Amino acid sequence: MTEEILWKGRPSQWLNLGKYLAGLIGVAGIAVAGMFSFPLIWAAAVLPLAWMVWVCLQTRCRVYELTTERLRLYDGVFNQTIDEVELYRVKDTTMERPFWFRMFGLSNLHLDTSDRSHPQVTIKAVPDGIDLRETLRKQVEYWRDRKRVREVDFDEGGELEGGDLLT
Repeated sequence: MTEEILWKGRPSQWLNLGKYLAGLIGVAGIAVAGMFSFPLIWAAAVLPLAWMVWVCLQTRCRVYELTTERLRLYDGVFNQTIDEVELYRVKDTTMERPFWFRMFGLSNLHLDTSDRSHPQVTIKAVPDGIDLRETLRKQVEYWRDRKRVREVDFDEGGELEGGDLLT
């Protein structure tokens, strides 16, 4: 079986709305200060504008890719990091849809995994989160069955979930 891409997406720029508003307030403050005092202070408006461009680039360069076997996480503007989480390692998913995201059809998907380098993965501000979660769930179940992976929970006393002692 060859690995195929099932879904590929990026976080929405709506994720950065607060940062963009803060940057615009900074630019407006510098513009007002430039009108009433030293006119060359307008050059400082480049700083919040450059910061907003950087925030936009960081979000734009983050890519999530769900394949038939793994979840790939691409991150980085100049230097790119590619991380992977095997789907059979996903233990639980939680979808979060804050009011602001719901207005634009966006959601966050939180994954709890048994992966050592990524025990928790968050796929932020993506459209169609419900469909993505269902696709992910089906692939996780397929690979858990295929690899015969089962999760066993223990409490602190060494007892299995349900009261049976481990012998």
